[in-house]
Amino acid sequence: MNKLTYLGLLIVWLLSACAVNPATGGRDFVLMSENEELALGRQYSQQVMKQYRAYDNASLQQYVQAVGEKVARVSHRKNLFYRFTLLDSTEVNAFALPGGYIYITRGLLIYLNSEAELAAVLGHELGHVTARHSVRQHGLSTAGNVLGSIIAATSGVQGVGQLTNLLSTGIVRGYGREHELEADGLGVEYLLKAGYPALAMQEVITTLKNQELFDKKLAQEQGREPRVYHGVFSTHPDNDTRLQQVLSAAQRGVKPAGSKPSKDDVFLKKLVGITFGDSEKDGITRGSSFYHAELNIKIKFPDNWLINNHANSISASAPANEAYLQWAVQDLNRKITPKEFLQTRLGLTDAISEESLSVGPFSGYAMVVDGKTPYGKGPLRAAVLYDGARAYLFFAAAKEKAGFKKFDRDFMASLKSLSRLTPQDRRVAKELTIQLEKAQRNTNVAVLAKSSPITHHAEDQIRLLNGLFPSAEPKSGDLIKIVR
Repeated sequence: MNKLTYLGLLIVWLLSACAVNPATGGRDFVLMSENEELALGRQYSQQVMKQYRAYDNASLQQYVQAVGEKVARVSHRKNLFYRFTLLDSTEVNAFALPGGYIYITRGLLIYLNSEAELAAVLGHELGHVTARHSVRQHGLSTAGNVLGSIIAATSGVQGVGQLTNLLSTGIVRGYGREHELEADGLGVEYLLKAGYPALAMQEVITTLKNQELFDKKLAQEQGREPRVYHGVFSTHPDNDTRLQQVLSAAQRGVKPAGSKPSKDDVFLKKLVGITFGDSEKDGITRGSSFYHAELNIKIKFPDNWLINNHANSISASAPANEAYLQWAVQDLNRKITPKEFLQTRLGLTDAISEESLSVGPFSGYAMVVDGKTPYGKGPLRAAVLYDGARAYLFFAAAKEKAGFKKFDRDFMASLKSLSRLTPQDRRVAKELTIQLEKAQRNTNVAVLAKSSPITHHAEDQIRLLNGLFPSAEPKSGDLIKIVR
């Protein structure tokens, strides 16, 4: 088969893969039937629920589902069953899988201030599903793979396929802003048809942009890259011309439902008691200490280090990210010594230094090896402490090799801080929750922050919770979210 035949077949294949988009009416390049899309969604949803868990509050779950269904009923793909799930995660996020699986985290929900804003988040994610964005991305990625194979076959150069795949991935990522804008436009259309104000979408995007601005401040303190929460808005949403055009176009021909989301006390009351920050199931951070009631342990971290709590591990980084340490937990399957655990289970050999450990009721072993660290190859402090049939793993490293010895004192102090919980610790190890308070004439955020249990940037976080970021103050009589 010659090169022209290959290319002719490719053109026919590409043309046959075009389908009418159910949301936009345009023709899109897709390589997946609706049945295949639904099967992919079922598969991915199982993976999501292995990484996350649903938030344990049946009433809130039902509420999120009801609001989502209200918006879904006016969408372009009414034939699908949509499943809206509130995830027990501190991440500020919402996302959609193929076929109608839509997720919002409690970490985002607590920053919303009206049902209309919740509907806007869910409507935006619905837009991704109805416009088949994930399917379209899959089609482009697969096309890149096939095109690369054909070019490789006709050119005789076997590395071309991999190069073309990288290029196709770059093209797909470049569609991020276009897809986000399209989802915003569809979300506004669904909002209006469902009886919500269109401006709720811009309120949500502003909330996410404020989260991004706050994270830039944190990233500068922590010596890391900031996170981007929505699209690629380099300016404030009010000044983003493309976004304003999309939102305006989405409102044409649809009767508006009010101009601005009103203060929604009914919605705010639904948030009372929802977890703020760490969940007791994952352990609680207070100041520089970490408490886990189920594991019956307490760990102390160096003062002023940033602590990040994950489902199966907890990490901390020094100011400016000069050093890093991590604790994790694993089950013991074989009766081996702590030293054998490090050598056989973790593959750590050729120790620069090593020693046996005895920390309260925990026995273990510690090493310094030359290994892989978050900063590249260099000195790595590794240790394990046994707790019955459970092993606590410890890893730590410094950005600069010359600074390892100085930070190793902090590493060892944290390692040797592992202890059982006291009755006082158990009283401290309670999760924080969202509560409401009515603002008085003299209420201001700075005063609220002084009595808040939020340990880092309390004033900023209270403003973010209440749509007051960066410097607004509550109005007398308003219900405001506080943390207790």
